[in-house]
Amino acid sequence: MLIRVGYDIEFILPSETAILAMLNVHPSRSLDLLEQDEVRTEPGLLISNYFDGFGNRVTRFVAPAGRIRLFNSTLVLNSGLPDTVKPTARECPVGDLPEEVLTYLLNSRYCEVDRLSSVACDLFADTAPGWARVQAICNWVHEKVQFSYAAARPTKTAMDAYTERIGVCRDFQHLAVTFCRAMNIPARYATGYLGDIGVPAGGPMDFSAWFEAFLDNRWWTFDARHNTPRIGRVLMAVGRDASDVALTTSFGRADLSRFLVVTEEERHKTETMGAAASESHELAPVAG
Repeated sequence: MLIRVGYDIEFILPSETAILAMLNVHPSRSLDLLEQDEVRTEPGLLISNYFDGFGNRVTRFVAPAGRIRLFNSTLVLNSGLPDTVKPTARECPVGDLPEEVLTYLLNSRYCEVDRLSSVACDLFADTAPGWARVQAICNWVHEKVQFSYAAARPTKTAMDAYTERIGVCRDFQHLAVTFCRAMNIPARYATGYLGDIGVPAGGPMDFSAWFEAFLDNRWWTFDARHNTPRIGRVLMAVGRDASDVALTTSFGRADLSRFLVVTEEERHKTETMGAAASESHELAPVAG
């Protein structure tokens, strides 16, 4: 399956402003890119890239006062399969965790593990450890928290989501991540593209949030908002919470004036590639 992903974002800047952008497909998916994946700007600017402490690719530039447009489109090869599910995946004892994973057990800006530890214990201590426990956390958050764009605010934390029981996708994930960490399961926040492949079409496309839990010595995808395996996730960035994976960070005022996201299957190219592969197979000599 081929998925076209892209964005077209504009800001109005009152003055010259330094900006960081985390808009590239995650380096772990680099081999799946069939086209160049570079942040483009209008007007054209001198940009540079670096990798942050979580392995995300970050674009850095200084924009002049006025309108600045960030845009790009690229093609990603995807398996076409839903998120992998492994009910037998086991929890890793904290003493055996890799050092680089330990940070995903701790408090962070939006995930107050200390404030929600007793709640998590009351809710999930009797759940079977491992995959079942993470899934129970997803089930609880999915059932108890209502989705509403109107309830979004940049300062909302996991504790706020727990007490208010309403929020957007990032709030669902922050609460689930916090509960996992409180139960000694490393969990990290993830952001990227998630279209409506395999599900009824929704409203305007947007970037999405989900989370990953560390079980059986690897990271697994979970989504407390949708709470069902989905097709076509394209990861962009991971971190402790949303503060580590902001799409853009401006060091000065930046007023958003346009925001467009596209993530959809390119059926024509997929079908063409499939037909070509079939023809190639039919014409190939048979080894005897």
